[in-house]
Amino acid sequence: MLDAHPRATDIPSGTEAPPIVTFEGVTKRYPGIIANDSIDMEFRAGEVHVLLGENGAGKSTLVSMLSGLQQPDDGRILIDGVEKPIGSPGEALEIGISTVFQHSMLVPSLTLVENATLGRKWWQKPDREGTAQVMNAAAERIGVRLDPMALTGDLSLGERQQAEITRALMRGARFLILDEATAMLTPDDAARLGELMRRLAAEGMAVVFITHKLNEAVAYGDRVSVLRLGKKVGGLSPEELKSLDPQEATNAVVQLMFGTREASTGERDRPDATTVDRSAKPTLELLALYAKSGRVPLENIEFKVWPGEILGIAGIDGNGQKQLASTIAGQAPVSDGRIILDGAYIDKMTIGQRREKGLRYVTDDRLGEGTVGTFPMSINLLLKEIGQTPYWRGGIEQPEAIRENARQKVKEFDIRTPSIDTPVGKLSGGNIQKVLLARELAGAARVVIFEKPTYGLDLANIAATKMRIREAAQSGAAVILISTELDELLELSHRIAVMDQGRVAGIVENEDGARHKIGALMSGAEK
Repeated sequence: MLDAHPRATDIPSGTEAPPIVTFEGVTKRYPGIIANDSIDMEFRAGEVHVLLGENGAGKSTLVSMLSGLQQPDDGRILIDGVEKPIGSPGEALEIGISTVFQHSMLVPSLTLVENATLGRKWWQKPDREGTAQVMNAAAERIGVRLDPMALTGDLSLGERQQAEITRALMRGARFLILDEATAMLTPDDAARLGELMRRLAAEGMAVVFITHKLNEAVAYGDRVSVLRLGKKVGGLSPEELKSLDPQEATNAVVQLMFGTREASTGERDRPDATTVDRSAKPTLELLALYAKSGRVPLENIEFKVWPGEILGIAGIDGNGQKQLASTIAGQAPVSDGRIILDGAYIDKMTIGQRREKGLRYVTDDRLGEGTVGTFPMSINLLLKEIGQTPYWRGGIEQPEAIRENARQKVKEFDIRTPSIDTPVGKLSGGNIQKVLLARELAGAARVVIFEKPTYGLDLANIAATKMRIREAAQSGAAVILISTELDELLELSHRIAVMDQGRVAGIVENEDGARHKIGALMSGAEK
């Protein structure tokens, strides 16, 4: 299916298109760190150029400079062969550079149409109806359905990502940057986006695609560049990608990223179901749970989770998974039904009371919901313990106790930060995730809800997060793992529940044939 459109590897040698953007010795420094170190790179028309690297490797900084959000400290940026700094996001748009960032840049209080009209001439009345028609046409191109009049804040993260991709296409850019654009998409939508990238490249557009999924890099990329610790350590040219089979290309990329040829192949072993004693009392039980808040109401949700069990929640994004997590955690009200934790009803309890009972929630919205980006990392580690001893006494902050807690968490969870006083919003996505894990897994956790915990992470941080999930279950906690990555659920979960339109369509034991059963439930072929 992916070979239905031309790619740069199919272009005869000697006919390479000129670069739209060229980096020559580009360097960007922040206090205590060199984010990009003498980067030489070309982004050519007619190519899908994939950027790979661990979190903190420098990809986000490079994208920020391409988008006009940051300027280099050293080196030159050439546009169409002429030196021209990209001084602002507005200048980037004028050049034809449009970016879809990993974290949503849409205004939650505005509709999708209103977001699409932002930045236009202020003295002209927005043409909402015309913009809605253009948005629908652009969305149709990538196979997504959007309601242009929907309030952005009511959308799931996956739907917001799709809206941002659509908005970028509406601008008619000749240089499109997709930062983790497939992370929240279903496999079918991700494949359609891959085909779209190929079509856009065939039409002469330069596409920069940032992903942590090596299969996507190999399948969609015409050229691959790998960053490590701020440096470009190598890559694969169109000719090399053409000469290597997918596994050889994957091994070559892993070698560049991690200095090892060990590549993950095949399916991993499933968790041992015999480690879960279902003759005992369940730790968490949901009885005929209804919740009307959110875009997809929950209807008659029932399941149990036992000590040491990981219950996966599968389903296409936007089918009530977010509402389920928020309702159990206490962030959304229960309309009817009960939530039972260790034999006690908690559905009327506050968030703080549920936390005291041992309920923990690791949200997927790391910056918008999970942390306060402008607060120091040390305070974010204690956001849910503000005012409590030993970090506060009589309402007075105890700085040394706060700092000592941060130092311990940095060491235990390998949080890579210039300082414990660094605003958490300045950290990479992987390190923000470590802050959330350090905070939520502290103390006596009885139930832990992980919502898309590996979204947007690099391979090393994905492995570290999966280890934390397993450790939480091994410690005796009941774990709910919400993910749109079926392979991840099959790797980690003892059972997998499938959500469809706010209901549990079925629960599948993770055994032979589980993938087929889950797929049938997700597609509606089986109930």
